[in-house]
Amino acid sequence: MSRGRTARFLNIQPFGIEKAAAAAGHDPEVLRMENLDTDVAPPPSAVAVTRQAVGRRDANSWLPFTGLGQLRQVVADQLSAQTGRTYDPVTEVAITGGALAGLLSALLATVDHGDEVVVTDPTYAGFINRIRLAGATPVFVPLRVVDGRWRLDLDRLASAVTQKTRALLLMSPSMPSGHVFTDAEWDAVAEACSAADCWLLYDAAMDKILFDGLRSRHPASLEQLAERTITLGGVSKNYRMIGWRIGWAVGPAEVMRDVALAATYNTTVASGFGQLGAAAALTASRDGGDGVAAAVADWQARRDLIVRELAGLPVVKPDGGWSLLVNAGALGLKAPELSQRLLQHGRIAATPMTEWGQHVAPEYVRLVYSAEPLERLKGIGERFGAALR
Repeated sequence: MSRGRTARFLNIQPFGIEKAAAAAGHDPEVLRMENLDTDVAPPPSAVAVTRQAVGRRDANSWLPFTGLGQLRQVVADQLSAQTGRTYDPVTEVAITGGALAGLLSALLATVDHGDEVVVTDPTYAGFINRIRLAGATPVFVPLRVVDGRWRLDLDRLASAVTQKTRALLLMSPSMPSGHVFTDAEWDAVAEACSAADCWLLYDAAMDKILFDGLRSRHPASLEQLAERTITLGGVSKNYRMIGWRIGWAVGPAEVMRDVALAATYNTTVASGFGQLGAAAALTASRDGGDGVAAAVADWQARRDLIVRELAGLPVVKPDGGWSLLVNAGALGLKAPELSQRLLQHGRIAATPMTEWGQHVAPEYVRLVYSAEPLERLKGIGERFGAALR
């Protein structure tokens, strides 16, 4: 018996990734650039510790619900080093089943039905739909292309915050664009949060994946944002540990109690052996043993090759992350049409950004370069040429 969909799901849309993946099938000649995976291996120490932990009693318990003390301490130490603010691992850190599980818990703890959450356009479709699942409404602030790079529209940001704004949800580097916030943009975010007296939900899942010598600036290092920021982090992207499904939410104790409750009543506890592997990765990062620097150099080389081979096409160069965007509209095509052409004539699987924003994102197609090595990416310009003929 069907009673129809609940109202909660009426505006929830699929990523579009699964459709692009299904169309590509299992053809080995297709460049798999539709999904945010990577072929770069996780830290060896994390793999070894995880294997050793499987089946051990200390890695096979419901307790503690908010995460193993060892991992909470390492996370607190890392965030304190990045921000200059001391975090209490007991009251201000919750370990979650991935950063995005932490995000949904943070949204449930900070927004109510009818509230508004400001995001960029484009942004991660998972942000948009989690906001809706929490009962709030996403408000989009466009990213603009300036001198070939993404920049936040500061005037639109200032006008986007209202009495209904309860949070800004931002990521740097951002998915899917690779936009990295400048100091001026973070200052504008601080002003907007102060004006609205709202939270900043900051997804730091890619904060180490920066190109061209750019340095990360954590927003909680700003005095205005130190007590407004909830950081969502994890090991999936920086440390290439997608399958571990370990993340964290970190913020002021006044809100973290509710974040932790939401996480507990959703998944109860994150994987014990996964947590120990994550702790090993973060510990290794203290002396560079996490492989992040080498991975970032590899991903930057892939980005540079693609940008070089697609010279003359409307490609926006990312400053970090795992993907870049191509403007289908500037080529006289709809994004789904360009995606279809790329697969049929260029043997490239790429996802149209139809559901990843409001007005800007639907013009673009995403190319994920983190899962295809340089040797396979060579010749991507010829593939594009075949698709556009």
